[in-house]
Amino acid sequence: MTATAALRAELARHYDLAPSLQAAEATRDIHAKMARVVPLADWARHAPYVIAINKLKAERDAVILAHNYMTPDIYHGIADVVGDSLQLAIEATKVRAQVIVQCGVHFMAETSKILNPAKTVLMPDMGAGCSLAESITPEGIAQMRARFPGAAVVSYVNTTAAVKAASDVCCTSSNAAQIVAAMPGDTVIMTPDQYLAQNVAKQVPHKRIVWWEGSCIVHERFTAADLRDFRAFQPDTTIIAHPECPPDVVAEADFSGSTSGIIEFVERHRPAKALLVTECSMASNIADALPEVEFVGPCNMCPYMKMITLEKVLWSLHSMTTPVEVEDSVAAKARVAVERMIALSRKAAA
Repeated sequence: MTATAALRAELARHYDLAPSLQAAEATRDIHAKMARVVPLADWARHAPYVIAINKLKAERDAVILAHNYMTPDIYHGIADVVGDSLQLAIEATKVRAQVIVQCGVHFMAETSKILNPAKTVLMPDMGAGCSLAESITPEGIAQMRARFPGAAVVSYVNTTAAVKAASDVCCTSSNAAQIVAAMPGDTVIMTPDQYLAQNVAKQVPHKRIVWWEGSCIVHERFTAADLRDFRAFQPDTTIIAHPECPPDVVAEADFSGSTSGIIEFVERHRPAKALLVTECSMASNIADALPEVEFVGPCNMCPYMKMITLEKVLWSLHSMTTPVEVEDSVAAKARVAVERMIALSRKAAA
C-alpha cells in the first residue's frame, strides 16, 4: 500500500468522506461563495472534507491561515483568515488558537512560527516550496552586502527564515515601495525577486535599488507580447498585473498591485472584463462576490500552492503533522526583520 493509500484508509476509518449531496446541501451557505466556479457535483466531493475539517478545527483549537492562491474550496470552505503575505503575517500575530494550519507554501508557515514561537504551526505538505525562496541563501545576502557595503537589505517575505535572519527588514509586494523608501542611505539591496525590485525602483526613484536575480515561476512566464495580443483580441478588458511580473508586462497593464491590491482594485472599479495577470485561483476566489465582472484568461498556476488540498489539511489536523520548526537563534533574528516590516507598514497606513 502506498503512503497516499494508507493515509486515505486511515482517514476513512474516522470520517465519512464519500461524495455526498446531503453534505453539499448542509453546507449550501459555504458553496454559495464559490458556486460560479465550483459546480455542485464537485462541491459534493469537497463538502464532507470541509465538514470534517471545520469540526476538527474546534477540537484541536486550530485556526487556518490561507493565502489568496489557495483553491476556492480551501479559501472559502475552511479558512479562518485569507490574504496576501503581509495580511497573513499581521494576522499571525493576532492568533489566539494554539494551533495554526498554514494553507500556503513553506516560507509562510515559517513566518507564522517565527511570530508565534510557542504555538504549533502545521504544514499540510512540507514539499510546498517556492521558487523565489529557493533562489536566495544567507550566503547570497553576504555576497550582496560585500558588493554594496553599508546598503540596507530588504528581503521579500517569500524567503526562508535563514534569509530573513540575514536581512535588515522584510517586505511584501504590497509594501515594498514603502519599506524601501524608509531605508537609510542612497542604495538599497532587494532580494530575491528581480522584477519586484525593478518595478519598485520606478516608484522610489530617489533610491538606487540593486537586486538579486530571482523570480517567481508563476509571474516570470507572462510576456508583454502576450498582453498586447490579448488586448488586441479583447480591447475592452482591464488588465491587472502582479508586480512580480517583468517590468514590460507591468507597463502593459492598466493596474499593478499585490494580491490584496488586485482584489481591492477589482472590487472598487468592477470592470466588465478583467484579466488578472497572476495565479489562477485569484479570479476563482473573488468571482462569486463580483458577478458583474467577467474574468478572462490566461493565467498561470503555482504548482507549489496547489500541493495543499483538503485531504492534506484534514490529515494534518487529524495527525497533527507536520509541525514547522525554526531554530531559536534564526527565529530571533528573522522575527526582527518581519516585525520591522509590520511596524513600518502600520506607520505608513496611519
